[in-house]
Amino acid sequence: MVFKLNNQLLSRMAIGDGHGENSSYFDGWKAYDSDPYHHQNNPDGVIQMGLAENQLCFDKVEEWLKKNPAASICTPEGVAGFKDVAIFQDYHGLPQFRNAVAKFMGKVRGDRVSFDPDRIVMAGGATGAHETVAFCLADPGEALLVPTPYYPGFDRDLRWRTGVQLVPIECDSANNFKLRMEDLEAAYEMAKLNNIRVKGLLLTNPSNPLGTILDGDTLRNIAAFTNENNIHLICDEIYSATVFGKPDYVSIAEIVDEDRKSGRNGLNLDLIHIVYSLSKDMGFPGLRVGIVYSYNDVVVSCARKMSSFGLVSAQTQHMIGSMLSDAEFVEEFLGANRARLAERHGAFTGGLGRVGIRCLRSSNAGLFVWMDLRRLLKEQSVEAETALWRVIINEVKLNVSPGSSFHCSEPGWFRVCFANMDDETMEVALGRIRAFVAKHKEAMKPARKLCAQSSLKLSFSGRIYDEFIMSPRSPIPQSPLVRART
Repeated sequence: MVFKLNNQLLSRMAIGDGHGENSSYFDGWKAYDSDPYHHQNNPDGVIQMGLAENQLCFDKVEEWLKKNPAASICTPEGVAGFKDVAIFQDYHGLPQFRNAVAKFMGKVRGDRVSFDPDRIVMAGGATGAHETVAFCLADPGEALLVPTPYYPGFDRDLRWRTGVQLVPIECDSANNFKLRMEDLEAAYEMAKLNNIRVKGLLLTNPSNPLGTILDGDTLRNIAAFTNENNIHLICDEIYSATVFGKPDYVSIAEIVDEDRKSGRNGLNLDLIHIVYSLSKDMGFPGLRVGIVYSYNDVVVSCARKMSSFGLVSAQTQHMIGSMLSDAEFVEEFLGANRARLAERHGAFTGGLGRVGIRCLRSSNAGLFVWMDLRRLLKEQSVEAETALWRVIINEVKLNVSPGSSFHCSEPGWFRVCFANMDDETMEVALGRIRAFVAKHKEAMKPARKLCAQSSLKLSFSGRIYDEFIMSPRSPIPQSPLVRART
């Protein structure tokens, strides 16, 4: 007997598209998966430049593992610890793991601040950590403010299962996409006008996709704003060890420590939370080491209970605890990581610059560049950006991610990852870009003409906000004010 699938027997989540997979961001991955580049087996395939992986220092990691075989319970040197690790299931985590991660987080921030191991909560990567924080801070229908452009996965991580909404704060290239206080205040007030209850602000520092950092004064002003309005401040700091140039990185933990030491105690620490992982800083996305670090005791307690749904395996905890407890290795790794990222960034942006392609100049962190291809658009629109992206994917055979998939308000920007490949592959990618630009050089618009497109940008910005409000998935009632704006 053959049974026909009846979607009415499934949940709305099962049959819906809340995951956000129907996006050009994920479509690029699929194009790569169906035709992956290999220098010998498939030299005409798609080069993966849409995946923010850090593969530049695996030689350091492999060298350490060879010298420390007891760090693995699956080696003759480490098998004596197999039983204890195999039966460990305490969701607090192995003490050595929590202590080592806390110390590593401090080292990444130049030892200017320390972290309490008892506040280290495990999660299944940054994805699990973000969802856990969202569950702890907001109820379905409530919202978090997020500056644009932002990581496309946030629509999945923070919204899909929690029912929490994301309200965009529009940032633009005239200010290098830096978050301005007036834009934050305007987005907050607009949300209130539309009867949206804002529970917090989510910052990515360093930024994905911009590769920029927030300076100390901006962080202080933001913390003061969230404090005054009694909303949470969530800081995603998963790229903190990828800062390879000046200015120096400032963590929200440093602002907290500064406030404590001053004796002012002006910040309500119950409102401040950090998401961290080892996926980007150490290049370990497959190990699924995510961290929630909150100054709120109730959030720590709840997140720890929720971590049962996404624990880091005890075997991974054991290895990471051993590795990050080695101060000499950590120092050497972090130094090599910074140097190699700086070198790769310089080589890649230099190669782009020689064919007239600019990237965001203020970038000094991350595993990617924010590439400006506005001069190659037939018109300043999302449709033109998508058409250009399809040419790059299908003809140039590079998987780069269009800015619209990051909710960017200006068409023509693309995120391009450079740390997930070897030097040879990078040179092949640059060669393809050079050939593409040479072919389309006559169609490139003078840079000065782009300034005349600001009205188009403003129109697009309003559309992003309207798409949030008018979405059929949004639980927010559509007020007359919203209808009038559309």
